[in-house]
Amino acid sequence: MSSYTVKVEESRPAADGKPSAGPVYRNIYAKHGLMEVPTRFESPWEFFSESVKKNPKNQMLGRRQVVDKKAGPYNWLTYEEVYDTTVKIGSAIRSRGVNPGDRCGIYGVNCPEWIMAMEACNSQAISYVPLYDSLGANAVEFIINHAEVSIAFAQESKIPAILSCLSKCNSYLKTIVSFGNISSTQKSEAEEQGVACFSWEEFVQTGNLDHELPQKRKTDICSIMYTSGTTGEPKGVVLTNAAFMGEVLSMDQLLVETDKEGTEEDVYFSFLPLAHIFDQIMETYCIYRGASIGFWQGDIRYLIEDLLVLKPTIFCGVPRVYDRIYTGVMEKIEAGGTLKKLLFQYAYNYKLRNMEKGLRQDEAAPRFDRLVFDKIKLAFGGRVRLMLSGAAPLPKHVEEFLRVTCCCSLSQGYGLTESCGGCLTSIANVQSMLGTVGVPMTTIEARLESVPEMGYDALASVPRGEICLRGKTLFSGYHKREDLTKSVLVDGWFHTGDIGEWQPDGAMKIIDRKKNIFKLSQGEYVAVENIEGVYSRCPLVTSIWIYGNSFESFLVAVAVPERKALEDWALSNQETGDFPSLFNNTKARKYILDELNSTARKHQLRGFEMLRAVHLEPNPFDIERDLVTPTFKLKRPQLLNYYKDIVDQLYKEAKAKTA
Repeated sequence: MSSYTVKVEESRPAADGKPSAGPVYRNIYAKHGLMEVPTRFESPWEFFSESVKKNPKNQMLGRRQVVDKKAGPYNWLTYEEVYDTTVKIGSAIRSRGVNPGDRCGIYGVNCPEWIMAMEACNSQAISYVPLYDSLGANAVEFIINHAEVSIAFAQESKIPAILSCLSKCNSYLKTIVSFGNISSTQKSEAEEQGVACFSWEEFVQTGNLDHELPQKRKTDICSIMYTSGTTGEPKGVVLTNAAFMGEVLSMDQLLVETDKEGTEEDVYFSFLPLAHIFDQIMETYCIYRGASIGFWQGDIRYLIEDLLVLKPTIFCGVPRVYDRIYTGVMEKIEAGGTLKKLLFQYAYNYKLRNMEKGLRQDEAAPRFDRLVFDKIKLAFGGRVRLMLSGAAPLPKHVEEFLRVTCCCSLSQGYGLTESCGGCLTSIANVQSMLGTVGVPMTTIEARLESVPEMGYDALASVPRGEICLRGKTLFSGYHKREDLTKSVLVDGWFHTGDIGEWQPDGAMKIIDRKKNIFKLSQGEYVAVENIEGVYSRCPLVTSIWIYGNSFESFLVAVAVPERKALEDWALSNQETGDFPSLFNNTKARKYILDELNSTARKHQLRGFEMLRAVHLEPNPFDIERDLVTPTFKLKRPQLLNYYKDIVDQLYKEAKAKTA
C-alpha cells in the first residue's frame, strides 16, 4: 500500500511529566519542506486583484433577484464590477477614521456584500471580524467590545440586533453599514448613541476609486475569527495574512497534484456560513482561480431550488447535509420497487469493486454512471465535479455512497479555526482513505501524542493519540487570552483535543475526542462522541445527545426522531393521535429505545454503553436555543441545562423499572 506521508522526525519518549509522542509526518508533496507563500503575495488582496487583471469580465458574484416573492435566474457582477465597488467601500471605510490594523465586523448570511466587505478590509489592511449569523446579540456585543470593532457591516435583518446592544458597545463601534437599506428610525436610534448609520448605496457613494492602497505584510492580522466553542465566552482566533494565503495555496497545490484544480469556468455554491473559516477559504480559493460564486437565498426551504438553478461545479457540505442527501436517496430507492432496487445494488457493487481495484470513479463504471447514477448527480444540479466535506467526520457509509454514486471526486478533510481550516485532507481517488480525514496539508506537520488516561499510545503498533499540529497555517494565538493560547500551543505544537489513529497509507482517522469523556459510577469511561456516532446510525433518529455522569451507572439520551419513521410505526401499530402526541407515547419511546440499543449491539457497544431511557424531542437541536455551535457540534453544558429536568426524570423512570 502506498504511503502519502513521509517521516521527518523520530518519536519522543515520555519524560519530565510530558507524555510520549509519535514521529512527525508531512505530506509526500512537502517532503523537502513545507510550502512557502510566494514573495509576490503579501495579502489575500493580491489574490483578488490578480484575478481581476486576468478575468475582468468573468462572472464573480451572483444571486437570484426576488420579484413578487418569486426568485428569478442568477444575476451576476463581474470581477471588474466587484473590484470597483470594493475599492470604493475600502475608501469609504478609511473616510470614517478606520485605519490599517483596526477591526471591522461583518454580520449576516452569505451574500455578495459579505465578500465585498471582506475584500474592502483586505484592500486597506484592516482586520475583519466575522460575527456569526446565528450567535445572537449577546455574542455580538461581546465580540465588538473584545475585538474593539469600530465599523460593522450587517445584513438588513441584523441591524436591530446591533442596535439593541449599541449602548453597551458604542465606545468602540462608531459606524454601521447595512448590506441593503436603513430606516430613518434606525438612523436616529444609532445617532442618539453617537453612531453613524448608512445604507449600502449611501456608503459606496462616500468612497472613490483614487484612494491609495496601503502597504500590506504577510505578518498583518487578516482576521480575528471568534469560535463559539462548547463552553464559555467566544475565543478570538488570530489569523495572519500568511496563514490565510498558505491555506488557500496549499489547497491549490493538492488539487493541482491530483488534477482537480479550479479554473475560471468553475461555479461554486455558497451556502455554508461565510462567518466560518471553511467557507471563507473555499470562496477565497475560487476568487484566486477566477471562478464564479453563486449565493443561496438564505432560506433553507429554497436551498435545493437554488442549487438546481445555479448548477455548480464545486460543492462543499458538512456531514449533516450529506447524511440528509444519503437518507433521501435511499428512501427513493426503497420506494422504487424490487427491480429498481436490485439494479441499483448491482450497479453500486460493480462500481465499488472497480474503485477498490484502483480505478478512478469516472473510469470504474461509465455505463452505470449514465444509466443509474446520473440521476443522483442531478440532485446537485448535474455539473458537480468536485465535492468536499468538512467540519466533522463524514460517516464511512455515507462517504462510500457519495464516492460511488455522485459521479464526481469527493474529499473530506479535518480542520479547525485555529488551523485556518483544513489541516488534513483525503485524496479523492485513493479508496483506502475511505473513512479517514486523509493526510497533512503541504503547510502542516502532524504527530500523535499519547493520552495515557484514555489508553491511547502514540508509540504502539497502531499509533493512537491526540492530534498535534505544527506549521505555517496555524493561528497566532487567542486575542487577549494568552492563558488559553499557552494551554493549547506547547513547544510550537497545537494540541487539537481530537484523538486520531494513523492508518497504513499515512492517512489519519478521527476516533475520539479527548475532552468529551466521562466516568460512570462503576468506574467505566465513556467516550460519548464515539458512541453518539454509533447511535446516530439508527435510521429512526436524526440526532441524539447522550448523557451520563460519575454518580450514575448507566446512560440516558434525548433523541430527535425521524418523522416519517415514527409516523409509519404509529400507522402500523394503530396508534392514534397527531404527530406531537407520539413524543409522549410510552410505546413509541420504547420502540425508539429498543431500536437504538439494537443498533448499539449491532456495532458491538459494551453493556454500560447501552441506553436505559430516552426522551423524544420534536425539534432538532438548534442554534436559537444555544444547543449547538454554528457548525452543529453539540454544546453539552447547555444541553444539560436545557434538559436537566427531563434527564432527572429519565433516571427516575429507569431506576423505578429495576427496583
